[in-house]
Amino acid sequence: MNDHDEDATAEQLPARERRRLQSSRLVQYLLLQAVIAGASVLALLQSLPGPPAQYRVTAFNLTEARVERAVTLPYFSPLRNAMNDPPRFSGQFVHPAGEAARAWSVFLPRFTNGVEVTVNNVVILDSRRDPAANRPDRNTPEIAVIPASVLRDGDNAIAIRLFIWGPITGFLDRIWVGPDELLRPTYDLRSLVFVTLPVVVSSWQAILAVILGIMWVMRRHEPAYGVLAAAMAVGVAQAFLQTPMGETPLSRLNVVLISSAPLESALVLTFALLFSGWKWQRYGWIIFIPGIALALCGLFGNQALSRTLFLVLAVPMVGISLVIMAVVTARSALKRQNVASLLLGCAVTIMLTCWIADLLSVFQVTPNRIFTARLSYSVMLVAIGAGLTWRFARALNQVDGFAGRLVTQVREAEEKLKASFVREEERARAAALARERTRLMRDLHDGLGGQLVSIVALSERGNGSAGIADAARAALKDLRLVIDSMDDIGGDLMLALGSWRERATAQLRPHDIALDWRALTPQGLPVHPELRPWHVIQIVRLLDEALTNAVKHADARRITVSIETLTDASGVDYGRITVEDDGRGFVIAPDDHAAAPGQKAARGLRNMRSRAARCGAELELVSGAGGTRVRLKLPHRFPDSDAAAG
Repeated sequence: MNDHDEDATAEQLPARERRRLQSSRLVQYLLLQAVIAGASVLALLQSLPGPPAQYRVTAFNLTEARVERAVTLPYFSPLRNAMNDPPRFSGQFVHPAGEAARAWSVFLPRFTNGVEVTVNNVVILDSRRDPAANRPDRNTPEIAVIPASVLRDGDNAIAIRLFIWGPITGFLDRIWVGPDELLRPTYDLRSLVFVTLPVVVSSWQAILAVILGIMWVMRRHEPAYGVLAAAMAVGVAQAFLQTPMGETPLSRLNVVLISSAPLESALVLTFALLFSGWKWQRYGWIIFIPGIALALCGLFGNQALSRTLFLVLAVPMVGISLVIMAVVTARSALKRQNVASLLLGCAVTIMLTCWIADLLSVFQVTPNRIFTARLSYSVMLVAIGAGLTWRFARALNQVDGFAGRLVTQVREAEEKLKASFVREEERARAAALARERTRLMRDLHDGLGGQLVSIVALSERGNGSAGIADAARAALKDLRLVIDSMDDIGGDLMLALGSWRERATAQLRPHDIALDWRALTPQGLPVHPELRPWHVIQIVRLLDEALTNAVKHADARRITVSIETLTDASGVDYGRITVEDDGRGFVIAPDDHAAAPGQKAARGLRNMRSRAARCGAELELVSGAGGTRVRLKLPHRFPDSDAAAG
């Protein structure tokens, strides 16, 4: 049963039953959120394990605002800006004798905003050099190894200067001074949780922003993807930028991006509204006013003003956005009763709980200062990813169901098409065999048949064996031509012309006529994949006819065959074959008939033109006192059938 069916079923109930059902769902949802909030509070109350208590240093003399007093760490400073005269904590620790072989360190788990640590008046740590430690919203720990030359057995002096630049008040947690091997595991654990994990989450957030951006580009009618991608991009920029320590043009941009929490929360709120079915209204731009105001202040104001406005605009805006998101997601979860809305509502509850805990820490209600709202943002990303994955999986299930029905219909249509294709293939095969049979019959009739008739006629007249032998050789030559044309030459006419060259050389040798073979271009002729056997036969027989005319009628001593590839005006290559002799020429009549040699020669010229036309080629005949030239211009593409004959 889907969401629409459940809604329809609920609407069919009586009004009283419907209200009772809605109240029951609301109570269940609120109880679930209360359990999640309670679990979150219990988790926040748990502290990470620390180093051995014997190395903890908590008693210090504090000099603040030129007043000195004794304090115990952790300490909340009332100051929001103390850079020129920062609070100074002075204390002591004991370094036992015989510990020279072990390295000692100073471990600071939490502070706001920056610290400078000196041991025996020697500076061993300045957190301002670490950009990751300067962000007030981070929980970055610091550790520094004390040089062996600085340590001395017995009492050692330690001093900590706490630099504060806002926007919240200063804070210094308890510190530990002891063997590095005992302090380092705690530092590594805190670095993993508060430094490495946020970077990993931010990297995943960047990848998810790219994926959602692509989804929005492909599905412009769903703007929720684009809004969420923009929110994640802003969050990624916040995570990887450094805290500006001075007034520079680039630092202004950093201030804008680092302080873009209200803009990010407005984008996330917009996504939640769109995801819940809310249609964008003109007054919706109101939620972006705090973010835009803070951005303008960062660009045209100073850092101090930006930090002040951050507390006034950003913190309330984030809280208001979370409250609205909690209401919207609750309404969506109760109305739609789907997993995506429920997960999103639970994530908002966790974020709201962490934000309240952070706010209590800022107002010094809780004894420690560990900010978790930013980390809880990853929980919301997990919820959104799970919700979108669930939505995508449901769409895939629907597509699979449709695809299953479609496959069945396609299979039935495929069976029908297969039967139709078999019939069509049989018809096409029969037609192809008939065409090939007709071609072979025509080729044998035109060549071999005529030669056999000549042999029979010579035998009956008894004109001697010489004529019969010539006719038999001509018949054998024509039979070889038909057989050779059946070979697969891969569209390369040069292979067929190579065989023809050997036969032509043998034909001219008894007449003492030289064959001059010239390839005017390196590639000879272009390759034509569409070349068929009947194309080859027509071209070879045309060349045979030109060769025979030169032998019988021209009294030539040399025949030149030129092969070349040319390019026309459109840049397309075409082949050209030229046969020239140095014998006697003849006069070509206007009707393309030979005027001098007689009826038989005229029929030969007509056959040559007919063969060229059947191949889609152009034939040019030029004859004069210096000899005869037959030039065949091959087409760019040979016709599929000899129906193109002119």
